[in-house]
Amino acid sequence: MPVATLTGETDFDGWRQAARAFREAGVSPAEARFVVAGAGQTGLFDEPRPPPREAGDAAAFSVPRAFVETAQTVVLHRSADRFDLLYRLLWRLREEPELMRVVSDRDVADALERAKNVSRASHKMKAFVRFRQVEDEQGEAWVAWFEPAHRVVEMTAPFFARRFATMRWSILTPDGSAHWDGATIAFGPPATRDMAPGEDEMEEFWRTYYASTFNPARLKTQAMRAEMPKRYWKNLPEAALIPELVAQSAVRTEAMVAAPAPQPNRRLEKTLSRLARDASFDEGFEPSTLNELDPAVQACRRCPLWRDATQGVCGEGPRKARLMIVGEQPGDQEDLAGHPFVGPAGKVLDAALDEAGIDRDDVFVTNAVKHFKHEPRGKRRLHKTPNAGEVSACRWWLDAERRLVRPRVIVALGATASLAVLSRRVAVTRERGRGIPLDDGATALLTVHPSYLLRIRDAADRAVERDRFVADLKQARALV
Repeated sequence: MPVATLTGETDFDGWRQAARAFREAGVSPAEARFVVAGAGQTGLFDEPRPPPREAGDAAAFSVPRAFVETAQTVVLHRSADRFDLLYRLLWRLREEPELMRVVSDRDVADALERAKNVSRASHKMKAFVRFRQVEDEQGEAWVAWFEPAHRVVEMTAPFFARRFATMRWSILTPDGSAHWDGATIAFGPPATRDMAPGEDEMEEFWRTYYASTFNPARLKTQAMRAEMPKRYWKNLPEAALIPELVAQSAVRTEAMVAAPAPQPNRRLEKTLSRLARDASFDEGFEPSTLNELDPAVQACRRCPLWRDATQGVCGEGPRKARLMIVGEQPGDQEDLAGHPFVGPAGKVLDAALDEAGIDRDDVFVTNAVKHFKHEPRGKRRLHKTPNAGEVSACRWWLDAERRLVRPRVIVALGATASLAVLSRRVAVTRERGRGIPLDDGATALLTVHPSYLLRIRDAADRAVERDRFVADLKQARALV
């Protein structure tokens, strides 16, 4: 029986070369064998190499990308017959080139399920690895012991390199180890539990934090075990607390229900009371200074965006600035800091203003919408474009800023800002870079938002668009 010997349990390249040779030689799935060197799987009558290709055999053929990507993942599965399953699929793909699209096929479904299990194991590794601090000749380092459900250490290590780029770390597993020195990832041999450090001084802090965030009223033990399988508990410092926290959940829930309601936000109450005395800003409240705008924006309920934002973000700049720049809305960093244009787009804007000969300290910068509109995606908050109703609801605040600052020129960055400034939808690419008279005597000039430049992947295209953006700012300076 023809046999191919692979160098390791995850030797995808070796399997691919051997499988190609088998297929071209006409070796059927029932005849082919794939064994890992040193695993002791070779049979008495196995041939040591794939048979050579003979004249008249079928020519080589290509396989779809979906198969290659699935195979690369399935190879990491712990099942002993994974190489045989992949070869059966490869054998069939010549006659059934669309096979990978038939998800109801038994072999395809089996491969996709195994790939899904491997991806899940990688996700669990990202969630449940716990580093412990150690000291070596180079100083501080962090070491973790983990036992993944499948052989995913090499697949998942780049995530930790990105996440913990500034610290030296090692992840030890029974399948292999990964080491990051701050610049490159190196992979080493398998490890054992005793090679990893025991508890460090951070363990108690972590257990205290976990216990304080455990909400007994929202406890769902079945869902918790699905997300945090018990196989991982033995290596998690907080796992020792789980049985006790679960046992006490009923008593703690009753205590939470019986507890008196928390005190209201006194700062918000004072703001709302003052606004009520001055008359609602919906029905006549008119700030006389820029300083009055910030507390009023914090109490704004004109649209639902305030519910998910950290705070409202008003404009900043000189009281009588001749140039006002209007963006779309606060981003993630602006929402946390409470200041406009302090994130990545703000850095692009600062550099472009400097190149255009404009001092940022002489400019009043603000946004069409004062609260951060976003949607959660894991631990990230992804930007969402405000709709016309939200822009219209927030125009009251922008108009107040314009009335107080009275700029000569207003630069609108992008379509949302243009809608807020002009009160009509515009195609920025058509009206960009030319002065548009406004009813209050100011002149509007439309251009792109700096975040657009950050999204351009091609360096040459990005340089061209950045030059156009700087040229627009120079035109605004000339209008001033």
